[in-house]
Order: sequence, then C-alpha cells, then structure tokens
Amino acid sequence: MEIQASRTAARVGAGGEPVLLPDQDRRRWDRLLIRRGLESLRRAELLPAPIGPYTLQAAIAACHARAATVQDTDWARIAALYEVLGGLWSSPVVQLNRAVAVGKATGPADGLAIVDGLVAAGQLPNYPQLRAVRGDLLAQLGRVWEARAEFERAAELTRNARERAVFLARAALL
Repeated sequence: MEIQASRTAARVGAGGEPVLLPDQDRRRWDRLLIRRGLESLRRAELLPAPIGPYTLQAAIAACHARAATVQDTDWARIAALYEVLGGLWSSPVVQLNRAVAVGKATGPADGLAIVDGLVAAGQLPNYPQLRAVRGDLLAQLGRVWEARAEFERAAELTRNARERAVFLARAALL
C-alpha cells in the first residue's frame, strides 16, 4: 500500500485530470513511502509461508518504484509476476494488466492477443480500461483507425468526466 500511495501526488494533474503512469513525474513520488514499502516487501518475501497475491502485487509495484524512468521498468519481471498472480488469483483485470506488461516486455502483438482473448470470452465488456488498453496496443501496431475507435468506446463507457477527456484526447491524437 505504501508503494502504491507513493505515487498519489503524481497521478493527478494540476486540473484534476488523471496522469497515466508513463507521463508521471517520478520526482513527485514519495521516496519515504517507497523505502518503507520496499522494506515491508522484503520482510514479506522472507516469511516461511507461500507468497500470496498481496505480496505479488507489492512486487509488481516495487518494479515500477525501482525504475528511474518508464523505459527502465523491468516489464519482463512484471509480466512474469502477473502470470503467477493470475494463477493464484484469477481475474480478467489481472489478465488485462498482464497484457499491458506483456505488450511492453515482448511486443504489442503479444499483449493484444491476451486482450483479444478477454474480448472473445466476453470478459469485461463494459470496462473502459479494457478498451483503452486495446486502443494503446493497436496504436503501437500502427492500426490507428481501430485504436481511435477503441479510445472512443472507452470514453463512452466511463462515467468519469476527466477520464473521458483523457480517452477522447488520446483518440484525437490518432
């Protein structure tokens, strides 16, 4: 929780708009909370009990916290941690997050295959983040018209006006 909370100040822009992880100013992350969270994670990993879903989520957050830039993020480790998390705590949201990490680690086509599997299975049909992730992966593949449609669909699905503005801005860029 401390690692996640360390990013609070950077998650929202001056006008209250959400700031996506790649766009966050990491200098605004609270280093004390990161240090405390990393120490708590270290202690949890030393416990004799099997590692559980909360420890895995903390390990994923730690990968982000340890990276000086988004480019320095160990996406392969994050993808592997999500794979393990999905085995312990199966959920479509975990799989969607894994798709993002896989897309960063091995390429957007691999991430898109995971997302398209969720869509084909009828998972998260009204979840705007699924459409936004799909849009991002399609954009990375140069499939801009499809990507734009996904961001517009994400905007239609969200009830949050500021999030809607982010999705529509991303669509407009395409």
